Amino acid sequence: MKRFLRRHRVKIAPPELAPPRQALGRLFGYVTRYRWEMALVVVLLLVGTALNLFIPFLLGQGLNSLSAGFDGPYLTQLAGWMVAAAAVSWLLLVIQGEVLANVTQRALYVLRKQVFEYMQTLSLNFFDRQPIGQLMSRVSDDAEVVAQFFRNGLGMLLSETIKVLFIILAMVLLNWRMAIAACVIVPLVLGFLGMVSRISGPAFAALQAEMGELNGILEETVSGERVVIAYQRQEEAIANFEEVSRAAMEVGIRARFVALLSRPLTLVLTNLDVALVALVGSLLTLRGQADVGTVTAFLQYTRQFGLPIINIANTLDFLLAAVSASERIFQILDEAPAVQDAPHAIPLPPIEGRVEFRQVDFGYVPGQRVLRQNSFIAEPGQTIGLCGPTGAGKSTIINLLTRYYDIDAGAILIDGHNLFDIQQDSLRQQVGIVLQEPFLFSDTVLNNLRYARLEASEADCIEAAQRANAHDFILRLPHGYDTLLTERGSNLSQGQRQLLTIARMMVANPRLVILDEATSNVDTRTEANIQTALNRLMAGRTSFVIAHRLSTIRHADQILVLNAGAIVEQGTHDELLQMGGLYYDLYTSQFKGKVLTP
Repeated sequence: MKRFLRRHRVKIAPPELAPPRQALGRLFGYVTRYRWEMALVVVLLLVGTALNLFIPFLLGQGLNSLSAGFDGPYLTQLAGWMVAAAAVSWLLLVIQGEVLANVTQRALYVLRKQVFEYMQTLSLNFFDRQPIGQLMSRVSDDAEVVAQFFRNGLGMLLSETIKVLFIILAMVLLNWRMAIAACVIVPLVLGFLGMVSRISGPAFAALQAEMGELNGILEETVSGERVVIAYQRQEEAIANFEEVSRAAMEVGIRARFVALLSRPLTLVLTNLDVALVALVGSLLTLRGQADVGTVTAFLQYTRQFGLPIINIANTLDFLLAAVSASERIFQILDEAPAVQDAPHAIPLPPIEGRVEFRQVDFGYVPGQRVLRQNSFIAEPGQTIGLCGPTGAGKSTIINLLTRYYDIDAGAILIDGHNLFDIQQDSLRQQVGIVLQEPFLFSDTVLNNLRYARLEASEADCIEAAQRANAHDFILRLPHGYDTLLTERGSNLSQGQRQLLTIARMMVANPRLVILDEATSNVDTRTEANIQTALNRLMAGRTSFVIAHRLSTIRHADQILVLNAGAIVEQGTHDELLQMGGLYYDLYTSQFKGKVLTP
C-alpha cells in the first residue's frame, strides 16, 4: 500500500524557466533601482579597496629603503601612512557594508511586496493550477534563498570583484612581466567556475522544485491530518514525505557538491600562482629587472589576489541557488491574468439586479465544455435556485457571474451591461457570496465583519450581526466583538462561522447575493437559524442559491435544473414537480417515504 501511494503521487510539471542570465539581470534590477545608494557603495568600495591595496606598495618602498640604508624618519612616515590607510579603508568598508545591507533589505521588501500584490491580481485559474504548498514555497522559501544571497553573497561578490580588478591594475603598474605570471590563474578559474555553473545551475533549479513539492506535501498532510488519523495512514504519510525529502536531499547534495568543488581547486590554483610569481620575481631580480621591494610587494598582491578569487568561488552556490529561486519567483510575475478588464471597461453603476445569460458556453480546459448553450433571465429582487447532480455546472454558473472566469461564447449581462464591458472590481463590490465552507481570518470578530467594508462603523457591524442571528453568541464569547479568532475561525462551531459570514455580507450590503450551499454542513436546528438570517439577507435583492437540500429553494421565484452542463428544466417548484422530470426525481429521492408538499 505504501508503495502504491508513493508511486502515484501527483507531480505538477513546472513551466519552462527563463534563461539564468535573464533571471540574474532581473534580480540585480531590484538592487540597482537604488542607483544613488549603489553608486555610493561602489565609490566607497573603490576608495576603501585602493587604500587597502596601497599598503603593500608602501611596504615595498620601506624594504627598498632598508636595503639602501636605514632612514628612520622616512620609515616612520611610511608606517604612519600604512596605519592611516588601513584605518580609513576599514571605516569606508564598514560604511559601505551598512549602506549595502540597507539597500538589499529594501530590495527584498520590494520583491516580496511585488510578488504578493501581483498574486492578488491573478485569476482563479492560476490558483487552481498551483498546489498551495508549492505556491507558498515560492513566495516564502524561494524569497528567503534570494535573501541569503543578498545578505551573504552580493556584498562579497561586489567587493571581491573590485578588489581583483584593482590588484591586477596595481600589479601591471609595478611590473607587467610579473603581472602576466600572476594572471595565468584568471582564465583557469573563470573556465572552471563556468563549468560548475553549467552543471550546478540545473541541479539548484531541481532542488528548488523538490523543496516546493516537499512544502506542498507538508501543507496537504497538515491540512488533512484529521483524515490521516481517522484512516490510520500516519505511516503512509511519513513514507510519502520521506520519499520527497530524500529526493530533495540527493539533489541538494549533487548541486552543492559540484559548487563546493570550486573552493579547494581555486585554493590550489592560487597557491600555485604565488609559487609561480615568486619564481618569476627571483629570476627578474637576478637579471636586474626587479628589486626586492617590488618582488615583496608583488607577493603580497598575489596573496591578496588569490583570496578574493577564493571568496568569489565561495559565493557561487549562493548565486546559483538565488538564480534558481528567482526564476521560480519570476514565473509568478510573468503570469498574465486570465481575466482582465478591457481597455474600454467602465465602472458598473449601482445595479437593480437584473441578470441575463445568453447562450453561454464555457470550459475550464480548452476543448472540454462544462456549460453548453445556457440561457436564463433573473429579474431584480428574484430568488433563483440552482440544483442538479454533482458536476452539473451549478458552481460554474456562479463563477462566471462573478467573472472569476471568462466565458467561451455567448454573453452575460447585469442590468444590460455586458460583463466584458465593466470593471471587475466594480462588479464584485455589488456582489456578495456566502460559501459552503465559511472562511474567517485570524483576527477579531469585529475586524472579520469589517472585512467586507473597511469603513463600516462598529454600530454597522453590530446591526448586521443582529440581523444575522449572530449577536447573541458573539456576546457570549470571552471578549465579545474583540475576541480573537484562530486560523479559519476554528474556535467557533461550523454554524457560528456561517452566521458570521452572513453578517459580514450584510455589512457589505450587496445588490446581488450568491449562496453556495450555505446550509449543507449544519444540523437541522442550526440550519433553521441560518435560513432565517439568509431570508433577511436576500430580501429585496436578486439572489442565486445553489441547493443541495432542495427544501431550501422550494419558495424560489425560479429554479434552474442543470445536468451535464445544460439547463434541462426551468420553472417554479410546483411547475417542476408537475413536469415529472429530473427535478421531480431529485426531490422525491430526498423526501422518499414522506408526503410531498408542493
